[in-house]
Amino acid sequence: MNLSIVGKQLELTDAIKAHVESGKDSLNKYNLDIISTRVVLSADEKKGFSAEFAINLAHMNTIVIKQKDKDLYAAIDLAIERAKKVLRRHHDKITNHKVKEEIVETEAFDDADEIVPTRLDSYKPIEIEEALTELKETGKQFFVFMDMDDKMRTIYKRTDDKYGLY
Repeated sequence: MNLSIVGKQLELTDAIKAHVESGKDSLNKYNLDIISTRVVLSADEKKGFSAEFAINLAHMNTIVIKQKDKDLYAAIDLAIERAKKVLRRHHDKITNHKVKEEIVETEAFDDADEIVPTRLDSYKPIEIEEALTELKETGKQFFVFMDMDDKMRTIYKRTDDKYGLY
């Protein structure tokens, strides 16, 4: 992430630059793709100091935050806190949207339907008769296996107590 600090009517000291950089580093915790940050610090004799942060995010408009205070460090801190709030909201919006998609996908099934992920116990090819014996022994509804032609097959118990092969 690029950072540029500009001082208008203000001399930028190493302490000011370090304070801005430490505040900028705290913005990375939201895992958003921040391309660049431009910080403009200015001084006005009557109004005090102002800090302006322009944060460029990938796939989003630029976020601009302006903050004024009588103390330069306070203006920087307030602007950083406002930037954190905006970035946190954007991060929460993205993560909540993903969670809602997962909920919608799981709500498509009835409450009685439950999907239980299963892993194949054996990857070695077996005969169809062996698979039928395995299905009968376990009492399950279906059994997935690799046949002798190295094809994935499913043998299942039908409602008429006969067996089907897919």
